[in-house]
Amino acid sequence: MTTLEARKAEARKAAFARRKLAHAGDPGTGAGMLSSVLAGHRGVPLAGYMTMRTEIDPTPAMEEASAHGPVCVPVIEAKGQPLKFALWEPGCALVDGPFGAQVPATLEFIEPEILIVPLVAFSRAGGRLGYGGGFYDRTLEGLRAKRPTLAIGFAYAAQEDADLPLEPTDQPLDMIVTESGVITP
Repeated sequence: MTTLEARKAEARKAAFARRKLAHAGDPGTGAGMLSSVLAGHRGVPLAGYMTMRTEIDPTPAMEEASAHGPVCVPVIEAKGQPLKFALWEPGCALVDGPFGAQVPATLEFIEPEILIVPLVAFSRAGGRLGYGGGFYDRTLEGLRAKRPTLAIGFAYAAQEDADLPLEPTDQPLDMIVTESGVITP
């Protein structure tokens, strides 16, 4: 394991522990903060995500946004490939997808212009540490090559890490929304 890989593994371990504690005490205010940010982007195709483990839940904000425009969720098609995004609506039938994330039972793909990005840790400068598969980095790079694409990290404030180990292929977040407020790098 390289030094960078080791630093990332250690940062993930520490961030998962902080996230687990924050999740246990979550009053649910993060989704309200996220909704207030998304209110300025009504009707723009939006990608959320279906929560796994102790991720902060964007579903209430996704439900509200779906009343104003298309909302989709990520679908992993293969390791090493960018994500695709399937149209999602509140109450739609879901099935288990690869890596444990739920996906709509009927896959109708669209391309989002705003992504609510799950993460393990973030920095105030817009750095993001994910699970290590590189899915969001590849996806954001491809989408941003086509058009401006807004990446909104959604996390608990406790997931902040001032010394985040990053590499050149890591795509930056345009903002981070936590239960405590909005951070703009």
